[in-house]
Amino acid sequence: MGRPRRPLLDRERITTTALEIVDELGEFSVPQIAKRLGVQTASVYHHVDGRDGIVELLRERVAAAIDDAAFDQEPWDAAMAAWARSYRAAFAAHPRAIPLLTTSPVRAPQVLGQYERAVGRLLDAGFALPDVMPVIIALENIVLGSALDMAAPEAMWELADETATPRLARALGAATEGRTDQAFELALTGYLSHVRGLLESGQL
Repeated sequence: MGRPRRPLLDRERITTTALEIVDELGEFSVPQIAKRLGVQTASVYHHVDGRDGIVELLRERVAAAIDDAAFDQEPWDAAMAAWARSYRAAFAAHPRAIPLLTTSPVRAPQVLGQYERAVGRLLDAGFALPDVMPVIIALENIVLGSALDMAAPEAMWELADETATPRLARALGAATEGRTDQAFELALTGYLSHVRGLLESGQL
């Protein structure tokens, strides 16, 4: 018999399997990946740089869906808004990966390249170097918090006795569909307005 046309194991299959496990369980282990792929654990290690290497492959896979083209085309605030919306959508597709990816250092070159473009756009807009990372991190806090909210149950507040919390009950009853999107746009608009004001006043 000839050799199979496609390798039985490669980094792409490892990444896909790891992401499937994370989407289901919120975590992964190399033995879990190996079992699902029907190979020995040692075989997985032949293709990746340990567990940390798999985390970075996951980061690259999720971040590949983020569109950062606006940094080359739009004013800084419009570019940050477009990046935030795309960033949110990419992570909302895999919300259980957020704790895993936000608690490990970013090493993936493709992902670092996105940050490089964001930093460059802010510097070109006149932001002081010490202020650039706080501006980016603040935006990420909004994005990732909203991505987690998108995965939350629609009914996050269960009122056993509405008479005990009547105003909350009325507020929940008045809420319209798309509350998560509305909350994200409210936070994003407020963030951009505040940062824009600080920049224009020379405080950033």
